[in-house]
Amino acid sequence: MSVVAKKPRLSSMVRNMSESETLKMAQMARNLRAQGHDVISLAIGEPDFDTPDHIKMAAIKALTEGFTKYTPVPGIPELLDAVSKKFKRDNDLDYAPNQIVVSNGAKQSISNVAFALLEEGDECIIFAPYWVSYIEIVRMTGATPVIVSAGVEQDYKVTAEQVEAAITERTKMVLFSSPCNPSGAVFTKSELHAIADVIGKYEDIVVVSDEIYEYINYTDAGNTSIGTFESVKDRTVTVNGFAKGFAMTGWRLGFIGAPKWIADACNKIQGQYTSGANSFSQKAAVVALNSGLEASYKMRDEFRKRRDMCIDLLSEIPGFKVPTPEGAFYIFPNISTYFGKSDGTTTIKNADDFADYVMLNAYVGVVSGGAFGAPDCFRLSYAASEAQLREAIRRIKEVCARLS
Repeated sequence: MSVVAKKPRLSSMVRNMSESETLKMAQMARNLRAQGHDVISLAIGEPDFDTPDHIKMAAIKALTEGFTKYTPVPGIPELLDAVSKKFKRDNDLDYAPNQIVVSNGAKQSISNVAFALLEEGDECIIFAPYWVSYIEIVRMTGATPVIVSAGVEQDYKVTAEQVEAAITERTKMVLFSSPCNPSGAVFTKSELHAIADVIGKYEDIVVVSDEIYEYINYTDAGNTSIGTFESVKDRTVTVNGFAKGFAMTGWRLGFIGAPKWIADACNKIQGQYTSGANSFSQKAAVVALNSGLEASYKMRDEFRKRRDMCIDLLSEIPGFKVPTPEGAFYIFPNISTYFGKSDGTTTIKNADDFADYVMLNAYVGVVSGGAFGAPDCFRLSYAASEAQLREAIRRIKEVCARLS
């Protein structure tokens, strides 16, 4: 019996997977720069500050001392201990070192949890606006994302009543971020308490709280972790990392605190995928957590000044609805009044068109809200200099004036 030769092909999972919109816009910016255009990219969520010197010196010290070998899969003992103490100090969360797993970025941390808990037939409730990768991570497990949305009129914050209405017998996980990427919304203690009380009624649902922007919080009350509420205390996975609050994006270190059975499962998964995270980065991370947070708060204060400036400038653009974000370093205006308008060549049908129009006409990179489950909006990162932000918003205002 002869075998008919077939060309190799990609898996259906990859063929059906959406490209990261933030990375797509960043690449478009690079392409336009290569053509000689003066592009201001406000698409990527990356602090424009350098990693503090004391953290860099700790990595250099580790390198010079030969700390360059494989590490334990869940993390080096010193870092697990430092993360455990950080959770207690900053979040009033009790995660022992054996309940912590350090990964190659918070994205891997979330992926580990999703693969540990979800499979085909399950549902995961995701609050929208959501970070772009949540949807695809859940889909890769075979589970179904269930989107619960909140618009600008709710300050982009889902209510407990909305969560309860979305729960079914197939719900296994609830996933959200606070402070939120992309909206900058921060859930209050009372709002989280109400959500925790709803989820607490369902014993088989795990809450995954992404708190990567914890230190970039402008509220007087600070950050509240949903895992502090008794109703979900034993069923909460808290995700965090070093990229945003310590300006360590390229260091690729994230971590979770979780019930031990989930931490053990993530350890098992990571052992097959990547094993332990970077050795000398972990040594530096210990110093980051055990040192004062002055550098992080200085960065936060600078972001707050930029936020206020950007809100003032964006609010001058006719038709923009500009909420005041309470955390992270993004502004998420609603620009739906521009849908259907044209400059005579391009007609804006949705936020995707708007983002492309701004990139190709103003040479400013922003990200369509469609990528975040909010198709009436776009995301602008103010992790850039004041001069760049002023010029970028001036250009956006100028090209918007051409639309009628």
